[in-house]
Amino acid sequence: MFEGKSVCTIIPAYNEEATIREVVEDFLRHPLVDQVLVVDNNCRDRTAEIAGDAGARVVREEVPGYGRALLTGMRASESEILVLTEADGSFKARDIDKLLVYLKDAALVVGTRTTRQMVQQAANMGFFLRWGNVCMAKYLELCWYLSSEPRFTDVGCTYRALWKETFAKIEDSLTCDGPSFSPEMMCEALRKGLRTVEVPVNYHPRLGGHSKHSESFWKVCRTAWGMFKIITRKRFLGR
Repeated sequence: MFEGKSVCTIIPAYNEEATIREVVEDFLRHPLVDQVLVVDNNCRDRTAEIAGDAGARVVREEVPGYGRALLTGMRASESEILVLTEADGSFKARDIDKLLVYLKDAALVVGTRTTRQMVQQAANMGFFLRWGNVCMAKYLELCWYLSSEPRFTDVGCTYRALWKETFAKIEDSLTCDGPSFSPEMMCEALRKGLRTVEVPVNYHPRLGGHSKHSESFWKVCRTAWGMFKIITRKRFLGR
């Protein structure tokens, strides 16, 4: 628990049997984490079984998509604080402390993987991916500059923390099933006047598997285009 509030770590998973045990156990060892919830997003391997054996609560979401899995996990959790992370081991539980400290003064705290000194050797954060995230984050920042003056350098970082009551305020406006879900959350928080801050987190090499959204230049471009469209739609069309 964190200052008397229950904490749940939510992990979307699609065929992550090689890494899921280590990730679940890492977060369950953290003294502030009360529960780890793994969302089985149509896994065809032993991910769900291994996660359950490691001590996680497992729920299933049959509609494919990273965003849909996170949405299902946040809906299923009964904890007061929700921490989102990845199943591949690229984020470590020890960084939860900094997210929660800032959450005392914010509705949503998002991590950034673009602080060069905190990107570990061999992590999946090359030049184009890093600066693509920075540019998209600055576009989002510019869109809400007059109303909120946010400061962002990363729109695609899964590692973030929010209050369950924050989720309740933005839940009905979350529409993206894929990776655009991450900036969509940020847009909705800003649209509703909720304080959103960014903090640097360590970014590690994957323990196994490969990225579903950034394994090639074209997938990075497709993901970036989707994020640009959702940010533009949320800002200028209000939906």
